[in-house]
Amino acid sequence: MSPLFESQETKLFNDKLSRAVDSLYEITNKINHLELKQTVSDVRARINDPYMFVIVGEVKAGKSSFINALLDSKQEICKVAASPMTDTIQQITYGPEQKIEEINPYLKRIYQPIEILKEIAIVDTPGTNTIVDHHQEITEKFIPTSDLIVFVFESKNPYRQSSWEFFDFINSDWHKKIIFILQQKDLMVPEDLITNTKGVYDQAVKKGIAEPKVFAVSAKQELEDKKDISGFIEVRNYIKENITGNRAPFLKIENNAQTALMINDKIYKGVLIRKEQFEADLRFRGDIKKTLNEQELRTKRQIKSLVDNLLSSYDKITTEKEMEIKDGLGIFSLVKRSFGSMFGGGSNAKQWLDGISSDLENKFNNSLKEKLHEGVIDIAESIQDMGKIVDAKIKNSETILKDDHEIFADIAERRANVLNDLQRTFSGFLKKAENFYDQSLLGDGSNIAPNIATGGGIAAVGIILTMVTNGAVFDITGGIITTLGLAFAGVTVGIKRGKIIAGYKEAVKKGRDKIKLDVTYKLENYTAKIKERIDLNFLNFDTLLKDEEDTIQFLDAEHDRIKAELQQVEKDVQTHLN
Repeated sequence: MSPLFESQETKLFNDKLSRAVDSLYEITNKINHLELKQTVSDVRARINDPYMFVIVGEVKAGKSSFINALLDSKQEICKVAASPMTDTIQQITYGPEQKIEEINPYLKRIYQPIEILKEIAIVDTPGTNTIVDHHQEITEKFIPTSDLIVFVFESKNPYRQSSWEFFDFINSDWHKKIIFILQQKDLMVPEDLITNTKGVYDQAVKKGIAEPKVFAVSAKQELEDKKDISGFIEVRNYIKENITGNRAPFLKIENNAQTALMINDKIYKGVLIRKEQFEADLRFRGDIKKTLNEQELRTKRQIKSLVDNLLSSYDKITTEKEMEIKDGLGIFSLVKRSFGSMFGGGSNAKQWLDGISSDLENKFNNSLKEKLHEGVIDIAESIQDMGKIVDAKIKNSETILKDDHEIFADIAERRANVLNDLQRTFSGFLKKAENFYDQSLLGDGSNIAPNIATGGGIAAVGIILTMVTNGAVFDITGGIITTLGLAFAGVTVGIKRGKIIAGYKEAVKKGRDKIKLDVTYKLENYTAKIKERIDLNFLNFDTLLKDEEDTIQFLDAEHDRIKAELQQVEKDVQTHLN
């Protein structure tokens, strides 16, 4: 409504409405939805406009004639065009003097000093089946800010498909108040007019309109001053009882609040799907982490089993050697070996000790190496499974929010791009051997570099683990042999049997502890690093999830706040009207 006719009370309601609509505009700006942004901008710009009738219908249905007759003007306000090619949208509003203002090539604003226009404005549209480019699109833009849709049909044929398709757009998308006009009733015989009037009524009921208002009129009869039969008395009575008489400004506020609520709810329906996708992605991400943790635990159990087998074999070998050393250090054995060596019949003590060390090394090599290789196969498979399972889960992630979504196609597209990048980079990650190589565990790695190059990717895990475990165990066995040699140093100058056995046991215990700690640490550390490297592939996806969490929380809170404000405006207006 024009500020000229704005009361203090309507100003108060409109101020509250404006604040809520401003917030809604910021939401459309944040989600970068240009169409909704423009619609909310239109609502915001027309908050102070009069109550708006939008006249729609097919070309040649008699819309302009209907408006001229409704305004009861002695002159033709809306030009009744001979050809739809020349049609434009015409907004008729109050002005102290007649004036035509061209807003753009498709819209004219006509000012007329007609009393009813102080409470309402009328928009004459070119037609739902116009052949002029953009006219239906422009007509559609007036629907969200309209307060009453006047759907005009030709009385003789109110069943054309294009009219009812446009009705579906108005009713399903915007739930606007609609009345139906059957124009040119003077061209119909009464029986056929009754049939068509009931036909429009029934069709409207079928499409969800409760108690539709259908009026049969003749603009020709009205303009010929045949008011008693033209049907316009009933139309004017409807307008008087339901709209005008100081009700229109408040109905306008109520309609704007309802339109804003519909836009707010339309956005929120998209938010709910977006939230469903976010929750599915959280489950997917949690499943990845769970898979990595489970595979790591599985690998740790396999490492423990491997270490237990190594230690069992180690204990058996070292115990056998301990018994052999004890027997060899007996007085009888030493004397016998001493005489034998003097007369060339046997080995001396040093040779005997060298034989024990050599045999110990051979048994370590043969037994521990075999167990290592058996255990490494299982561990390597477990680590390889870690990568393969994750790769399969990435490829099968659930998509709920589609990239053709009415409101959130952009975030759906961003998510699709992030997932595509994740699939591509992770597949590449699995193929690159260097992603599974660890300098800290393998030293310079020169011995295995050629094998890794030929195997590539996760195929290199078995080679790497063999190198890690072999190095760990052989370092230990070498240390035990060295310690054993030192323990026997000086055996030719004096035997201290107890001290030697104690030294051997201490060396064996240190070796045992070192095998347990080193093999466990190196394999578990390697597993953890591969798990971490796999998880790092999800960095961009995790960023997307964090952004989504923040945005959804914001949209959730704003939806509730804006909805409460708009509902309060509705309630206040209804209280006033009642």
